[in-house]
Amino acid sequence: MDLERQNYVMVQALENGVTIIGLTRGVSTKFHHTEKLDRGEILIAQFTEHTSAIKIRGKAKVFTELGVAESE
Repeated sequence: MDLERQNYVMVQALENGVTIIGLTRGVSTKFHHTEKLDRGEILIAQFTEHTSAIKIRGKAKVFTELGVAESE
């Protein structure tokens, strides 16, 4: 994979206990990684040949190349 073309996402927790779950690629989607963030913490995640999606539980700001979104 070309590192310059891979997508990154930055998640900033707006409350304690925000959960970020990485989901796999392939025939069946499975959970493969979980992180918990407290208020103010930031996680930078990268989409790779193994990670096709992330799920966010809790209040957080999500920064992508498409813009900024806020989860509730």
